[in-house]
Amino acid sequence: MTLSEQARTVDSPWNRYSERLPRVTHRTVSVNGITMHIAEQGEGPLVLLLHGWPETWYSWRHQFQALADAGYHVVAPDQRGYGGTDRPEAVDQYSILHLVGDAVALIDALGEQTAVVVGHDWGAPVAWHTALLRPDRVRAVVGLSVPYRARTPAPPIGFMTQRFGAGFYQVYFQQRGVPEAALGRDLPDTFRRVLVGASGDGPAPIPIIPEGGSFLDLMPHPERLPSWLTEEDIAAFVEQFARSGFSGGLNWYRNIDRNWELTAAWATARITAPALFVTGDRDLVRKFGGPDMIAALPKWLPHLRGVIDLPGCGHWTQQERPAEVNAALLEFLKAL
Repeated sequence: MTLSEQARTVDSPWNRYSERLPRVTHRTVSVNGITMHIAEQGEGPLVLLLHGWPETWYSWRHQFQALADAGYHVVAPDQRGYGGTDRPEAVDQYSILHLVGDAVALIDALGEQTAVVVGHDWGAPVAWHTALLRPDRVRAVVGLSVPYRARTPAPPIGFMTQRFGAGFYQVYFQQRGVPEAALGRDLPDTFRRVLVGASGDGPAPIPIIPEGGSFLDLMPHPERLPSWLTEEDIAAFVEQFARSGFSGGLNWYRNIDRNWELTAAWATARITAPALFVTGDRDLVRKFGGPDMIAALPKWLPHLRGVIDLPGCGHWTQQERPAEVNAALLEFLKAL
């Protein structure tokens, strides 16, 4: 019995996706001291798909078939703190070194020497830093939504507080328990607001939270879902976050200053792997990232193969524009 056949026979909470994604199989692997849930499909060179916040492997649902059909082994983990993967309690267990360590250990667990690493939102910094810290293990790297950013001259949380105020969402997320309570109060409402609000179909505001408010105050409750998002999709995220809660993912934000300290040795290093960046022109990251966000990329990515700007697309790049993202990935992969 193959690993894929074994994965199909396991009675697990992921079996509910078998009708929608019949060729995607699920299993757990031991990596870097934790147990990690992965979804996978296909055979061939390894492509890792790393999700962001607040997402899971499911945010890549539209990419599995296209990449597998093109001859790739597609693996999308629930990253540390999310979904079916372990959620260490200590905040310092979510540093960028832990997250890169998870990605490299996953490549090892899958029996491969290298992988193409693709990341969206928070998954993009993990992808960029995996390529930066372990260039021997990364054939190529793709970032969606969040570009590689040079190290700031001072710890980032103070820098962001000075620039945007204490209401900036990454500063607000430093509080323990307060964001979790607000986000977890009504999960269906949370995912409707966040997924629509930050998309090209929503207001996609600069995320500055009003005093005494919550992250959800930035995202009005939508009257209807856009065409790229279904009630089944909302239910999938609700089920997964009902299991995991929000603390694990928010702990990534709580390591921003720690990551700044840990990566000092790579302050002027460049990412040498072939690279691609995909963004939407209505992505909220564009609104607070500054005018040099994309212009600076060639300096740090000397083998940048291109920047793809998707008109009308918001933050959830591969969910909002799956056909365009798949085409971009396949063209990039074919040229490697």
